[in-house]
Amino acid sequence: MSFRVHPFVYRELEEYAEELKYHLSITDYLIWGGFPKRIEFESGEAQKAYLRDLKETIVFRDIIIRKNINKPEEFRKLADYVLITNSRTFSVSGITEYMRRNGSGVTDKTIKKWMSYLEEAYLISHLSRYSTKAKRALDYYYKVYDADVAFNSLEVFDNRYDLSHNLENIIFNELTYMGYHLSVFITGKGREIDFIAEKDGKKYYIQAALSVAEEKAWQREMRAFEGLSQIDRKILITTDTIDYSTSNVTHISLDRFLSIASLSEAY
Repeated sequence: MSFRVHPFVYRELEEYAEELKYHLSITDYLIWGGFPKRIEFESGEAQKAYLRDLKETIVFRDIIIRKNINKPEEFRKLADYVLITNSRTFSVSGITEYMRRNGSGVTDKTIKKWMSYLEEAYLISHLSRYSTKAKRALDYYYKVYDADVAFNSLEVFDNRYDLSHNLENIIFNELTYMGYHLSVFITGKGREIDFIAEKDGKKYYIQAALSVAEEKAWQREMRAFEGLSQIDRKILITTDTIDYSTSNVTHISLDRFLSIASLSEAY
């Protein structure tokens, strides 16, 4: 028998941090994720060194060596590109084109195989996009999420951390931990809703945004829900502490979301 062991979700990491008397903030979690051993190191540089070693061990030992990849540097380029572009929509042909623009001659078939290796090693997960117009999953387009957002943050320069995409990635990881079946939803108007979360016969439509304090951002996120019925459960998750709920959309602050065990607690 095999069991997949995930990095800690926030509640687990918070409990461990209290034992170690480590000051854990939500921003810390947004950037450096849930690998528990990292908070055993006192300095940020020591944490990053540990996380880099962890990533190298997975990429080199668990994939390049085990799968006998004969173009290791090309594979590393792919892994770095995918990990730093988490929470985005991919297609195999699009990744192949990116690799070709950067001097690689790998084919679609190779890219598809290498992406499967990243999933087998639990570095990434993917979600298919479900279209109401096509009434089927669009398997040639999918969104990719890192097993831990640290794999994105390690590649960032000058502390320009990708908090917006890391936020969506963390929500994906937390919902997976809660046991929800997830997919990306494309409405009949072609708008994307980040997640449909389904469990125990209940369905939730979820949008994630770093902030909707600006009117333009608020309008963009709310517009995604247009066309859904009034009885559908619609949730917006942001880092804002002001409650932006409407008559049919429930706003949840990130700190509250990270404290609940089920989406039903949001109502």
